[in-house]
Amino acid sequence: MTVHAEAPVDPLWWSWEGAHGGWVAGAALTAARDGFAGGRRPVRSLTTHFLAPVGAGPLRFSGTAPATGRRTAACLFTGHQDGEPVVLGSALFGPGRTGPAYEGLPAPDVPGPDDCAPLDLPVELALFARQLEMRPATADRPLAGGPRAELVAWVRFRDGRALDAAAVATLADALPPALYARWRAPRPVPTAELTVHFTDALDDGAPEGWGLVRIRTDHAGGGWAVDDSAVWSADRRLLATGRQARVVRARQEGGTPGARPASGRAAAGTVNS
Repeated sequence: MTVHAEAPVDPLWWSWEGAHGGWVAGAALTAARDGFAGGRRPVRSLTTHFLAPVGAGPLRFSGTAPATGRRTAACLFTGHQDGEPVVLGSALFGPGRTGPAYEGLPAPDVPGPDDCAPLDLPVELALFARQLEMRPATADRPLAGGPRAELVAWVRFRDGRALDAAAVATLADALPPALYARWRAPRPVPTAELTVHFTDALDDGAPEGWGLVRIRTDHAGGGWAVDDSAVWSADRRLLATGRQARVVRARQEGGTPGARPASGRAAAGTVNS
């Protein structure tokens, strides 16, 4: 059985060529959880493939009713604009259960948010960043020409929303591409695919306030890069890990940063930021 859901695209969540990829992933998760899976089980993973930039019109999702096993449920979804697919993905849901615990990815040993200075990204570079407060927690900064492709920052939503799974999916893609820590001039590095794995820390509810986010690139070449990210709560509990495939474009190919189409889809054949 195919079911449908619709999400308006918030123009405040704009990136280089379309709606911010992490925000789109969060909207897709909300549609899958509430529209397709019935909101019955915690989400364990979300994979979103970006087929084209998400424009200003409504984003219409169609998806399968979840295929349900003994303990998990999975559903597939597609997001359309103007009748064309722009995102494609899947979500896996499953309840908690008794089992061994292991903390193999501790939060970085960095100062708390009150001891870190705010960072304001240029609005022409990332309009969506105005919806977030960012405070870098290490010496690495975007476009500073540093020695490593890694950024770590405290991030929170200016509207005060709790860090539920959809918000955490957004935070997994909230920082600039990790390669920006090595570069001195911006260029588009849009996301082609984003996968987020959620931990049991979200099973008991959504934490409030700050999230600590780290993103790093371990390899880039051939016009592609792989970014790994992690999101911790204010009390340093791991909430999610993410991995995304990015296209690394030449500077002149990106168009005007922050430019928005008047309506509907942006140009097909590209991927979302």
